[in-house]
Amino acid sequence: MVGCVIVVNSQIIGEGYTSTYGGPHAEVNAIRSVKDLNLLKKATLYVTLEPCSHHGKTPPCSDLILKYKIPKVVIGCIDPHKKVSGKGIERLRAHGCEVLVGTEEALCRKHHKRFLTYHTKKRPYIILKWAETKNGFVAPFEKNEKRPFWISGKLSRQLVHQWRAEEQAVLVGANTVIQDNPRLTTRHVNGKNPTRVVLTKSDNLSKKYAIFNKDAETITINIKSLKPNSPLVNQICNELYNKKITSLIVEGGPKTIQLFIDENLWDEARIFKASQAMKDGIKAPKLLTNNETAMVLGNDQLYFSFNEFD
Repeated sequence: MVGCVIVVNSQIIGEGYTSTYGGPHAEVNAIRSVKDLNLLKKATLYVTLEPCSHHGKTPPCSDLILKYKIPKVVIGCIDPHKKVSGKGIERLRAHGCEVLVGTEEALCRKHHKRFLTYHTKKRPYIILKWAETKNGFVAPFEKNEKRPFWISGKLSRQLVHQWRAEEQAVLVGANTVIQDNPRLTTRHVNGKNPTRVVLTKSDNLSKKYAIFNKDAETITINIKSLKPNSPLVNQICNELYNKKITSLIVEGGPKTIQLFIDENLWDEARIFKASQAMKDGIKAPKLLTNNETAMVLGNDQLYFSFNEFD
């Protein structure tokens, strides 16, 4: 979500952020919020991402800035979209607007990490998530019921639902569907359900499972239909990119998560480590990283890792 603030003499006179898809951009909403439009002729407009210069769902924001003769624009980071990519900056400068680029760029790039990843790496922003016991197991070998085996606590599980509401899609393998019968929704928080993605080895996965209910869209990707001699996860990412999936949580199972780790196709890992141990069971994915932070959540430890392979 792009953010925009308009300032005159160190006072904020307007602010706005991007509307839902197809709606007005941040600059438009910020300008509309200004009560005295005459002030715009001596204002500075601050925006986290380069103003667009092309006609899409909405008219170019750069044209609106020029229309109101805003003399100075401060931009956090350049928009890598092929229809923008510096063209908005060029248009503003060509018409006499002073443009500064790269102010708080690291923070702006972090804020727009999903959008930037999608357009520069041609794949979704990928978050790996799992819960494990303190001695590294994610589940017993056998269960009495086809339902999730809870390792993390209630607070942790509620947080996962919040994360799902923040991302566009969530992915699991077919074995997780068969063994756990998950819904993969946001039912414990207020938020939109993500698109559900299931990796299968056939087209015969029964539609009786909860993941195929009407709560959200479900996409299946048959990995047997992909090229056998090409990296598997890279092909999965291409499929999701072509479906315009900008962000993805990979929730399981451990073999599926390990595929993403082994191909180094991930951006964040969020790992719950519980206080209890298990004598034996299915081992957690193996992720080697030194870039890790932790926080306490009830009886769980939550670890965050970030991939810096760029």
